[in-house]
Amino acid sequence: QVQLVESGGGLVQAGGSARLSCTASGRTFSTYAMGWFRQAPGKEREFVADIRRSGGDSYYADAVKGRFAISRDSAKDTVTLQMNSLKPEDTAVYYCAAGWVRGTTDVSYIYWGQGTQVTVSS
Repeated sequence: QVQLVESGGGLVQAGGSARLSCTASGRTFSTYAMGWFRQAPGKEREFVADIRRSGGDSYYADAVKGRFAISRDSAKDTVTLQMNSLKPEDTAVYYCAAGWVRGTTDVSYIYWGQGTQVTVSS
């Protein structure tokens, strides 16, 4: 079992930045690929970014490429999503997820955090 807890959400002005963190507890953090997803009101949950177990490769949705950066710190069992140049359309609940392999769909991930709200005002 792995427990994931997100933090760092809140209200941000358009063009601003926010930093989300996800701290894992339970089984060895380095065993898992880590991902971030988001779900806006009335929409399905969508892939944002993920990073391999080794931390060597990361992948991004086209909508956030060049603005968001995912990283992981195995010493702290934490994965971080740095979000820059935020837009109102980035408003969503952001979820952290852990899985055996990386992937851009929900089914790739086994464990999920409770989510943290990010609201970008125009």
